[in-house]
Amino acid sequence: MSTQAAAPTSTSHWGGGHSPYATNSKKFGMWLFIISDALTFSALLFAYTYSRVSNPDWPTPFHFNPSIIFSSVMTFALLTSSLTMVMAVHSMNLGNRKAAARWILATMAAGATFVGLHLTEWLNLINNEHVTPAGNPWGVPLFGATFFGITGLHMTHVIIGIIYLGIICQAVMRGKFKAEDVEVAGLYWHFVDLVWMFVFPLVYLMSAKI
Repeated sequence: MSTQAAAPTSTSHWGGGHSPYATNSKKFGMWLFIISDALTFSALLFAYTYSRVSNPDWPTPFHFNPSIIFSSVMTFALLTSSLTMVMAVHSMNLGNRKAAARWILATMAAGATFVGLHLTEWLNLINNEHVTPAGNPWGVPLFGATFFGITGLHMTHVIIGIIYLGIICQAVMRGKFKAEDVEVAGLYWHFVDLVWMFVFPLVYLMSAKI
C-alpha cells in the first residue's frame, strides 16, 4: 500500500500590520476617515452654497480689509504647511529624522498661524460686525450659524492636526515612528488643507462686499 504525501499548500495570514488588501492598515484607516469626513464637509458646503444662492438678502460682511486679507494670509499659511509636510515625509523616507522633525515643526507653526489669524478674524466679526452664531445685524440668523459652524469645524480639524503632528514629531525624534506613520499624518493634514481650498471661495469670497 503506497501513500502519497500531500503537496504543501501556502496560506497567508493577516498579522495586523497591513490590511488584507496590501495596504498599510493605518493608511487604510485614515483614508476611510478622510472619505467620511469629506462627505460631511461636502454636505455642509452644499447647504451653505444653496442657502447663499437662494436667499437674495444674504449678508456680505466680508470687507477686503481685514476679512479677505486675513483669509488670504490664512490660505497662504495652509498652502505653505502642505509644502513643509511634503518635505517632512520626504526627509523621513530618506531616513533623516532630524530634518523630518524640523519640517513637522514648521508645519505646526504654519497651522498655529492659521488658527491665530482665524480667531482674530472671528473676534473682528463678533466685536465690530456684531455677527454671532445666533444672529447678525442683517436679520439672517442662518448666516452666522452656517459660517461659524463650517469654519469652526474646520478650525477644530486644524487644531487636532497640530496636536497629532506634535505627537508624531515627538515620536520621530525618539526614533519610534516610521516613514509610513509620517505619511499617514500627512494625508490628514493635506485633507484639512484641501477642505479650506473650498471653504475660502464658497464661504468668504461669495459673501465678500465688493
